[in-house]
Amino acid sequence: MSNIPSELKYASSHEWVRAEGDGTYTVGITEHAQELLGDMVFVELPEVGDEVDAGEDCAVAESVKAASDIYAPITGEIVAINEDLEDSPETVNNDAFGDGWLFRVKASDEAELGNLLDAEGYANSIDED
Repeated sequence: MSNIPSELKYASSHEWVRAEGDGTYTVGITEHAQELLGDMVFVELPEVGDEVDAGEDCAVAESVKAASDIYAPITGEIVAINEDLEDSPETVNNDAFGDGWLFRVKASDEAELGNLLDAEGYANSIDED
């Protein structure tokens, strides 16, 4: 069973969202997603300043098995990206919920967070996979 931290919100497409307390939200892919993908070889991230819509593909994780789109879980502006992943994409495998974060979004509408799953809801969704 994958680790599913209870303080995070989740999208059914396997992204996690952590509130930073200043209107920005850090986004990454879940441990379950990186286990399915296998060893990361490249991560393509959005540009700082890009506007993203909830549900829109905005990044790509490439592993030895496949390339997988990563979707914005909430609408907003990209305010930071994890540049360390350019040289060390395997960080996503080693620390999916920590140093393997992908990007930060300044939310346009924080009410969208209500559309995301809590840890229990996400656990149930991956049990159905």
